[in-house]
Amino acid sequence: MNKKYEIIPIPTRILTVHDDIVDAINEFGKGKVGPRDVVCVAESVVAITQNRAFRNDDIHPGFWAKNLSQLFPQKGSIANPYSMQSLMNEEGTGKVIWAVICGIVGKCMGKSGVFYEKAGEQARLIDDVTGTMPPYDKHIVYGPKNPKQVAERIARETGAFGGAVADVNDLKRAFILGASQGVDPKEIAQILIDNPFGNASEKTPICVIKNYKQN
Repeated sequence: MNKKYEIIPIPTRILTVHDDIVDAINEFGKGKVGPRDVVCVAESVVAITQNRAFRNDDIHPGFWAKNLSQLFPQKGSIANPYSMQSLMNEEGTGKVIWAVICGIVGKCMGKSGVFYEKAGEQARLIDDVTGTMPPYDKHIVYGPKNPKQVAERIARETGAFGGAVADVNDLKRAFILGASQGVDPKEIAQILIDNPFGNASEKTPICVIKNYKQN
């Protein structure tokens, strides 16, 4: 991709379960979104507005969560038994146990990432405590539900050409969970690779890719 796009971060207040992500885009992005633009939102903020953030007190790790979480690197989200239990709650305990077994076999064969292939989408999306912005740094945040539908609604109700729900970090990893019709997820991921979002003190969980639609 040779073309350079202008990306405009949209400052907001802290968004919570009491907010609607599309209403927030229309409120804080007023006058900044055009008919050729793509509006991108951070997946963790979409999840928070969907009431998918839970305190550790609301999660009760069982035997499997406590033991299997110890098999993962400490920097990973599911090294925490609360996060592992959250994954089991979402994807099913049996599925996660099977994914761990497959992951171990895969590593013995020199293949990495097998666990995340088998354990379901939430294995990659769950954010451990401190993994997102205050006050949700004390919460475990699941990945959002129906991200493609969210992206389609963003495009439909903001006047933008398109919408996208993105999982982007500072390690130059970007993945588009959902994109509206006419938007190329791989291209958007590449455009966002330098992570224009600011989910902490910056409070910029929304960004606008200007003039994505060229003609």
